[in-house]
Amino acid sequence: MAAVVSLKHVIKCYRRGRQVLEVLHNLDLEVEAGEFLALMGPSGSGKTTLLNLIGGLDQPTEGEVVVAGEDIDRLSGGELARWRSRHVGFVFQFYNLMPTLSAERNVELPLLLTPLSAAQRKQSVDAALALVGLTDWRKHRPNELSGGQQQRVAIARAIVADPTLLVCDEPTGDLDRQTAEDVLGFLQQLNRTQGKTIIMVTHDPKAASFASRIVNLDKGALVPAPAMASV
Repeated sequence: MAAVVSLKHVIKCYRRGRQVLEVLHNLDLEVEAGEFLALMGPSGSGKTTLLNLIGGLDQPTEGEVVVAGEDIDRLSGGELARWRSRHVGFVFQFYNLMPTLSAERNVELPLLLTPLSAAQRKQSVDAALALVGLTDWRKHRPNELSGGQQQRVAIARAIVADPTLLVCDEPTGDLDRQTAEDVLGFLQQLNRTQGKTIIMVTHDPKAASFASRIVNLDKGALVPAPAMASV
């Protein structure tokens, strides 16, 4: 399969006054289409920094980041925003839902920047909510939903525009164990039945076991880990 994500010789540095802190060190990584990859590592290892580079939320200091066939490290801010809207769906630990909007309106938000008609947006929202099993909860606001349901709304929002890539930053970090396993099982199903490419940052080995491949990040360098048995 072709690589959806290809990073070559990537270095990421941050400046703190006169000090330069190198967070990622000459990093290479490829992720194939349809893969479910878990990025593991201790706090401060650079996992979220790496995910932000792949998702186009940040750019490398040096090196090449090619995602969905686009050399995104060369894009301007506006070009990068347009690219993200077409190719990347984001799922975060704390859901990032708009509290005053219903589930269906939260899911619809990414589509408001597209040329789709209201009827087309409704059709896409209906399909996304059905996929995560929340059709009957479409009119509920976030505070009327459980944590697991809120995360499913966030996943529906992430997939509603049919992105090339789904990036998840500790998506179950705020959930109890059973709810977390339900959400992870859904992500696994999304990967297997819909062929979605997923990259997930997690510190939890149990969560990582739902992925098809695990890569460890240690002090800004990638350390391959053996694939774990499917759950």
